[in-house]
Amino acid sequence: MDRNDQPSIRLTMLPKDTNGVGTIFGGVILSNIDLAGAIEARRHTSQKVVTVSLKEVTFISPVFVGDIVSFYTETTKVGKTSITIQVRVVVDRWKDGFQTTLDVTEATVVYVAIDENNKPIVINSYI
Repeated sequence: MDRNDQPSIRLTMLPKDTNGVGTIFGGVILSNIDLAGAIEARRHTSQKVVTVSLKEVTFISPVFVGDIVSFYTETTKVGKTSITIQVRVVVDRWKDGFQTTLDVTEATVVYVAIDENNKPIVINSYI
């Protein structure tokens, strides 16, 4: 990813985020993917942007309580009204005193710029 590998979001997973089998709910990860992607989209415009699609989400490995989760983002396309963001989710996990870093999820998210009537508008890009 870009920007010297600094994540858009970094957080730790808590017990409140778990499902019945003890892993983190996919919906918690999806929510943060959307937030990280929106943060990246705001780098391109001050206009209001909304999520129009999660084109592809791949859950590669489970996330556990205590994992430090980083959401890395990269803009892959700025169109006339939309911005496409690739999000890579990585965890840092400690076991027996050793740290492991794992890719756990990937997603492609599309945002569209909208006006005060929630209609798509041309993006006034910073870049």
